[in-house]
Amino acid sequence: MQSIPFRRRHALCAALLAACGAPAAAAAEVELDNERRATELDRVTVTGEIAYRDRSDATAPTLSYGLDYFQRFEPLTVGDMLKRVPSVGFVSDVLEYDGARLRGLDPGYTQILINGKKVPGAGGDRSFYVDRIPAELVERIEIVRSPSANRSGDAVAGALNIVLRDAYEFDGGYLRAGAMHFDDGKTKPVLGAVGSGEFAGGRLLGGLNVQGRHNPKRKRSDRFERLGGDFVDREDQSDVRDGTDTSGNLSYVREIGSGRLRLDGFYVRTDRSETEHSREYDHPSRRSREHLLSVNDQKVDIDQKNLVLGASYAFDMAGGRSEIDLGYARFDDDRFDTEQETGYDNEDSPPSFDGFEGARVLTDARDREFDLKLAHKRELGAAKFEFGVDGVDKRRDSSLRTSEVEAKKEGQPLPPYAEFDRQRSRIQERRADPYAMLSGTRGRLDWETGLRYETTRARIDLREEADAPRQRHDKDYNLLLPSAHLRFDLTGQDRISASLARTVRRPDFDKLLPLMLEEEYGDNDFIGNPQLRPETAWGLDLGYERRLGRRGVVGFNLFYRKVRDLIEVTGTGRPSAKALEDHEDAAEEFLDEHPGAGPGAPGYPAFDPDSFVFTAANVGDGRAWGAEFDLSTPLTALGLEHTGVFLNYSWLDSEVDDEFGRRRFNNQPRFVLNLGFIQDLPEWGVSFGASYRRQGGAASRVLGEEVSTDYGADLEAFVEKRFGSQVAVRLTGSNLLDASKDEAFHKFDTFGDQVDRDYDEYERETEKAGPVYQLTVRYAF
Repeated sequence: MQSIPFRRRHALCAALLAACGAPAAAAAEVELDNERRATELDRVTVTGEIAYRDRSDATAPTLSYGLDYFQRFEPLTVGDMLKRVPSVGFVSDVLEYDGARLRGLDPGYTQILINGKKVPGAGGDRSFYVDRIPAELVERIEIVRSPSANRSGDAVAGALNIVLRDAYEFDGGYLRAGAMHFDDGKTKPVLGAVGSGEFAGGRLLGGLNVQGRHNPKRKRSDRFERLGGDFVDREDQSDVRDGTDTSGNLSYVREIGSGRLRLDGFYVRTDRSETEHSREYDHPSRRSREHLLSVNDQKVDIDQKNLVLGASYAFDMAGGRSEIDLGYARFDDDRFDTEQETGYDNEDSPPSFDGFEGARVLTDARDREFDLKLAHKRELGAAKFEFGVDGVDKRRDSSLRTSEVEAKKEGQPLPPYAEFDRQRSRIQERRADPYAMLSGTRGRLDWETGLRYETTRARIDLREEADAPRQRHDKDYNLLLPSAHLRFDLTGQDRISASLARTVRRPDFDKLLPLMLEEEYGDNDFIGNPQLRPETAWGLDLGYERRLGRRGVVGFNLFYRKVRDLIEVTGTGRPSAKALEDHEDAAEEFLDEHPGAGPGAPGYPAFDPDSFVFTAANVGDGRAWGAEFDLSTPLTALGLEHTGVFLNYSWLDSEVDDEFGRRRFNNQPRFVLNLGFIQDLPEWGVSFGASYRRQGGAASRVLGEEVSTDYGADLEAFVEKRFGSQVAVRLTGSNLLDASKDEAFHKFDTFGDQVDRDYDEYERETEKAGPVYQLTVRYAF
């Protein structure tokens, strides 16, 4: 069967709808969809037409943003794209957008999908760093505010679905070349190529992308005895992130019989180094040798590889449509971390040499997932019925090797890093998740309801030392996850929606491992708990959306999440290693002064520990809620059809009870604001625009440390010149306001000190980076 080109196919759909007497709004929607798809390649290359947020037809509440929505500002990564959409926050370093926080919640609450499938990542909290995926691979990004039964329930805050370019929807090709210039004088290349066409009876798409990464930052920290107390010391630091991302993707689609075969894959390699140099002084402004306390140098070499492969075949069977979907995903993370510090004693004047020490940490992590999905869809009366099962086999292997050395004399080199302490662990999870869904349309009402039953068998293997016996822990749990979605078209332009769903967050890997970490929280130790249960949440979303003219959309949404079995750090009552050591030292000192005395002797030091061993446990509940507004529209009503604006604002709040009282979810910003405009001058072949972002303050409280974080505003701008229908040149400026990240750290040694506000240290840190300029040339063919 010969396939119909996609431009013609969508035009035929619009004509058929009109011929069958479909409402004008439906025919217009298909015509608009046709227009979007037919011009997609041109928009990301040379066409001056402004792109807007798409209006999704999914019954579950979904926002859809095509690559052309972001492309004018030349984003480098998916992280750069997500910083423009509603409710996505970040608590990364300046100019870093890695762990996406939907609704401002921890990245572990946000499900990251690639082509609808969950993929492994580097984070111990199961998060995936979205800045590892180049923007050039992406067709669109979907924000799924509430999940359906046919997808994994690991989406308490929602899901971000990254849909990669598809051979079936993409035609033609283009070349992209450019360079980025940074405020420290460095220049990095940006190169890319994408092409698609007929191949072997189907359609094939391929893409390659190479982009330099560079982020020079400056930091300053001032430390005090306590909040409002005397000055202690100051640290000046340079922090440079430098590297190259190399990526490629392939997609092949072919009609076979009554079915469609789809093969796809992508590969990303990140070669990155992080270099820090810092000096500590005992004076708030002077940098002379007589005030120097330490010199520290740290370099981390990072080699990361992401590989995702998929194969699916959808075909007619038994009066319905069946699908077999196979997937393999792998993430490799290798880190080589070396830190060296020279210390000086400021009790002498000038401060005298006080030691030279070094530490090397080698980290290897391998995360692999195999998944299989079997699904069948069919008509059931006036409804559609879908059922299936998702199977996942996940294995995460990690290895940690540490070595510490020191030199006693000034000028003496450090001895080689020869002896390493080694820890190895493996976490395996096997899941079989059957589900069933019913959906349908009745008049202007679309509805969907479903049940998903997730079964998990987990095994943890840990070996703390090379010659230590292996520890094994097993944990099984099952969860029933119902969901329901309603969407009602009030008019041809207005719709309301409501969703109710139960979701889950599985325990962080680092909280599962029963590994004793001494002085992890101040003087307190921490040991993981392999018997943790997952957190579960009931979520409600209520939304309103209105079409503005032919291309504009405005929406408003309210959300609420009730989280149960919240995982928090809690005490075990056991004394810490430091408390035991301090008591042992005090006892030895007493016995040296009183030979022959014993523990019952008068004056023998009593054991009264002030630091303990803590662990993770399912304690208490939490709530999160907020309101989200988004607008994306041309100003046609004002006679400015070539002016496009976008605005989204999210107000976020939450409540958690921990051992110290009530707080918000850690690091949830109070708001996220994005606004901007694009102006096209078609008669000149020129466009320009600007984008402004601001994120509200956030706070975090854990045992031993409380942190407040504030970000400065981020301003970006671009200007574009098109030459004919094939060439476009863009100049983009990012971080034009020299955004800063300001943090305040309240540090405590023990739980009691934190309650009594008896400070170990109070620190203020400021981090800044300069503007980045990018010049890019695109050629379409």
